[in-house]
Amino acid sequence: MAAISPRKGNTRLPPEVNRVLYVRNLPFNITSEEMQIRIGTNKDKRGTAFVVYEDIYDAKTAVDHLSGFNVANRYLIVLYYQKAKMGKKFNQKKKEEEIQKLQEKYGIGTPASKDK
Repeated sequence: MAAISPRKGNTRLPPEVNRVLYVRNLPFNITSEEMQIRIGTNKDKRGTAFVVYEDIYDAKTAVDHLSGFNVANRYLIVLYYQKAKMGKKFNQKKKEEEIQKLQEKYGIGTPASKDK
């Protein structure tokens, strides 16, 4: 009896599974040629990469097998890209900047900097 491939069976994948992966904790000195992927070069994007697979099952296999993989003495963190979570991160930075501007405008210090 042959084993059934997950691609041929009627396999339901979790909703977060998609073709785009977000890779973190890459060594800063690694080049995109070495990894054959596009790597972030900005200061806040260093050590990260996005990988797009044609097949969703290949992406799932990559997450399952490469998360925790050791590359140049650093353990990779491989996650499914989730637009909503990535957007929240950027929105949070904007909100923090707005709060800081308002605090400066009205002369209000942060709770940690208040003297009792």
